[in-house]
Amino acid sequence: MKTAGSPAFTPQPRQDIADRQGLAKDAARDLVAVAALVLLVALAMASGAGMGWDYAAKALLVFAIGTWLVWRALGAHPHTRFGPANRVTLVRLGSVALTASLMGEALPRAPLDAMPAAAWWLVIAATLTALLDAVDGWLARRSGLASAFGARFDMETDAAFTLVLCALVVQAGQAGPWILASGLMRYAFVAAAFIWPWLNGRLQPSKRRQTVCVVQITTLIVCLGPIVPPLLASALAAISLALLTLSFAIDVRTLARQRPTPPET
Repeated sequence: MKTAGSPAFTPQPRQDIADRQGLAKDAARDLVAVAALVLLVALAMASGAGMGWDYAAKALLVFAIGTWLVWRALGAHPHTRFGPANRVTLVRLGSVALTASLMGEALPRAPLDAMPAAAWWLVIAATLTALLDAVDGWLARRSGLASAFGARFDMETDAAFTLVLCALVVQAGQAGPWILASGLMRYAFVAAAFIWPWLNGRLQPSKRRQTVCVVQITTLIVCLGPIVPPLLASALAAISLALLTLSFAIDVRTLARQRPTPPET
């Protein structure tokens, strides 16, 4: 019963409820399918590459955390289907989970040229993951299912992938821990926005930002190549970090200039 002063209850349209339920079922099916694929690949790697079974457990745990975050954000998805673009991004997330679980394992380790075949397989897998980044945006536009949810999902997957690659470059002895700044910069920016809310301002799409992201990921993959000496890898990583820092500095300056002016008293 409605009481005095309480807001009127507006029932949600049945069609809207059905659409949201359909989206949830569609997304759940894709999440479970990719989770099964991650588990199968991780088990195959655990047995074939001589890694312990804990590698498969790590991969599944990392993917579960990622899918939990995706599920929590699903309410912001404006369409009734999860969509092919988000499926591709989900596969990329699965690849990121498999790659992240290599931390603490025997691969990659210095020197990389001591295990060239395994190192090249890592480079190939990382390259395929990076190339898929060009597919999901195209699919979203082609299917008419582009959304802010999909763009954010894609961006956060890129950020996680960058951080994982940075950690593996350090583990491989190709660069010092300073390269982790490349992977942590995005998260430092988000944390800074809690202190300075104007950093949450809107930024226009930027070719410069996209190019720097591609350069960053490509450079980190190159650094994992067994034919790249640590000195060259460190130099390449330092250049890409400088470019990323400059790109973030430009965005911060833009946001600072467009922040609201406090009213005069």
